[in-house]
Amino acid sequence: MTPARPRIGRELPTRDLEIHHGHPQRAVIGIDEVGLAPLAGPVVACAILMPAGEPISGVADSKALTPLQRQRAAVAIRAVAVAIGVGAASAREVERLNPRAASHLAMRRAVAQLVRRRGAPIDFALVDGSAARELSDLIGPHATIVRGDVSVYPIACASIVAKVLRDDLMRRLSVRYPGYAWERNVGYPAPAHLAALDAIGVTPHHRRSFAPVAARLGVWSAEGKRST
Repeated sequence: MTPARPRIGRELPTRDLEIHHGHPQRAVIGIDEVGLAPLAGPVVACAILMPAGEPISGVADSKALTPLQRQRAAVAIRAVAVAIGVGAASAREVERLNPRAASHLAMRRAVAQLVRRRGAPIDFALVDGSAARELSDLIGPHATIVRGDVSVYPIACASIVAKVLRDDLMRRLSVRYPGYAWERNVGYPAPAHLAALDAIGVTPHHRRSFAPVAARLGVWSAEGKRST
């Protein structure tokens, strides 16, 4: 399926594609994931069905919002959403499958949870990203939209919810695994994170197939002790 491309010049996401595919008479959801590139932690996906009406003020590309803006937007989104599903793929699944395939697994799990919570199937999904043949088998009828989190309202909503959830998860993990600064870098290869890999070692939540982690496994074991 050829991915749709956002209209040039739009600063805020719109509902045009939802309406084009029959929303609100049909259940048209938005799907996005976060966490493809980090060295640690899961990939998290969100699937969301939003009610008809004007977009929530403050909803935009999650990467363009401050943490506080994202938190506030996520609260507003959750307060009105018809149904939300969240799915994740673990660091081990990222290693086994590859990051993109793991993100599709997380999307499938998010859609399944949304359907269970809603008690009815969806009709169509708008998915952030480029086309992937396997998505039809995993989530059903859909369209992929390059930079959809910028241009498509329900995808932007999904992006915000997924980002806030994953950031909160990494902050909780930072308490169990101090020293990696996950409360700030949320698993991305920031200097403090890389320095901690050298000084402390690799945790069970690190993606061992990623080069910066793999390069250190010759010095540290997965339990954080120097190997001989």
